[in-house]
Amino acid sequence: QWVYNILEKKAEADRIIHENPDPCNGFVLVPDLKWNQNQLDDLYLVALIHPREVKSLRDLTAEHLPLLRNIFQEGKEAIAKRFGVPGSQLRIYLHYQPSYYHLHVHFTALGYDAPGSSVERAHLLADVIDNLAMDSTYYQKRALTFALRADELLFKKFQEAGRV
Repeated sequence: QWVYNILEKKAEADRIIHENPDPCNGFVLVPDLKWNQNQLDDLYLVALIHPREVKSLRDLTAEHLPLLRNIFQEGKEAIAKRFGVPGSQLRIYLHYQPSYYHLHVHFTALGYDAPGSSVERAHLLADVIDNLAMDSTYYQKRALTFALRADELLFKKFQEAGRV
C-alpha cells in the first residue's frame, strides 16, 4: 500500500525527486527511507514504476524496454541535476528476490555498500536492459540464484521441500 500511496500522491508527494507520468513507461523517483538525505556518501533512491502488473524481474520482457530505459536515463539525469552526482557514480539495480512485489529500481552511490547490493541479489539495470534486448523472455527462462537468510519464510519453505 505504501507504494500505491506514493504513486497516487497520497503520501510522500513532497519527497518526489522526479516523475515521468506515463502510465505504461513512467515512474516516480523518491529517496529511500534508509537515506536521510544529509550526505551523498550513502545516496539511496528508488524508482517505483507506474504499471502495477509488473511485480519483479521475472515479469519483465522486451515490451518493458522503453520503461526500463526511461528509468535508467531519466533517473540518472534527475539525480545529477538535484544532487550533483553523475551517472558514472551510481549503482542502478533491481533485487531478486525483491523485498516487495511491485517492480522498483534502486539508485545508490557507487561507493555505498547498500544492503542487497551484492551480486547474490542485485541485477544491474544496464544488464537487464541488454539481456531483454537480446531475448524478450530472458528472465522467464533464466535460473536466478539468490541468497536467503536462515530466518526468512522462503528459506523455511525450501527446507520443508528438501531443496536446501
